[in-house]
Amino acid sequence: MQQVVISGSGLFTPQHRISNEELVQSYNQYVDQFNEEHAAAIAAGEIEALEYSSTEFIEKASGIKARHVLYKDGILDPKIMHPVFRKRGEDELPEMVEMAVQAATQALAQANKTAADIDLIICAASNMQRPYPALSVELQQALGAGGYAFDMNVACSSATFAISNAVNAIRGGTAKVVLVVNPEFASPQVDYRSRDSHFIFGDVCTATIIEAESSCSSQQAFRILGMRLKTTFSNNIRCDIGYTEHCFTEQDPKAPFFKQQGRKVFKELLPIVADVIQDEMAAQNLAPDDLKRLWLHQANINMNIFAAKKILGRDPLPEEAPLVLDTYANTASAGSIIAFHKYQQGLVSGDKAILCSFGAGYSVGCVVLEKC
Repeated sequence: MQQVVISGSGLFTPQHRISNEELVQSYNQYVDQFNEEHAAAIAAGEIEALEYSSTEFIEKASGIKARHVLYKDGILDPKIMHPVFRKRGEDELPEMVEMAVQAATQALAQANKTAADIDLIICAASNMQRPYPALSVELQQALGAGGYAFDMNVACSSATFAISNAVNAIRGGTAKVVLVVNPEFASPQVDYRSRDSHFIFGDVCTATIIEAESSCSSQQAFRILGMRLKTTFSNNIRCDIGYTEHCFTEQDPKAPFFKQQGRKVFKELLPIVADVIQDEMAAQNLAPDDLKRLWLHQANINMNIFAAKKILGRDPLPEEAPLVLDTYANTASAGSIIAFHKYQQGLVSGDKAILCSFGAGYSVGCVVLEKC
């Protein structure tokens, strides 16, 4: 079977940053306004008063301290509380493609490749700015790549599922060098008026180059030893907006936003994650002590620690399961790739690692890697 590698990675980080302190101040101002405007209804027991948020609550619940966003204007205004930006025309690159160009350029440089070498692009993210034409095809044109391209969505598992698709395309002979991009323009999906979710997501884009080991000239490549994917349906993480919404006279104002039942997700999803990783480790004859790094999905610090402890059989050292969600927040499918991109230090040829993402679906994607 043909050996396939990840030969390069790239990361685009937006320049705007929002701290927990800024977010909490804005949210609490909104709470004061809401409670004052609805004082009579609250006193009559018709609706409940909103509670304040706090930095302590956010960090304890998630481990998040800050996040990057493409557009900061509007988010912190208690009268707006969503990003304010100009709708781009058909002759302009949408934000997700613009992000992807920058992350892809880094990944290509690291892999010692040019856009002309790319014959497949997969744009994989938790949301797409439009259904068609595919963002990946527009990215293909912007980069000057050949071959073919397609978009795909498996929520927060999109990156690992796309890497698996890339491997299969190379082994099947339909591509030689694949660019996978994960442009997560997540801030417009955040309900900044929700105490339980206003802090969760940030914007970012990651990219990886997948190719046959025989064509690889990169000094930072990782051999893909095994892959395992699993999905099982759950309603506990949802986004309900779609092209049919305009057909309904009564539209749900919460439909565009991410929503989840966090406790159920923690209880139900993590055992599936552990099983998928452990099953693939068994298939590769790997013991916990064989693993030098765990690049895990960056949704919640408690989930990451639980998953790492389950896999290793002990508490992980910080360098063994690096976290990026403290400064990036939840970046959906890009989170584990950010960790992979930023935390490869100390690994030598032959070292084994796990790249894993998980989320709505439920979905879990696990890739076993070996430093070349």
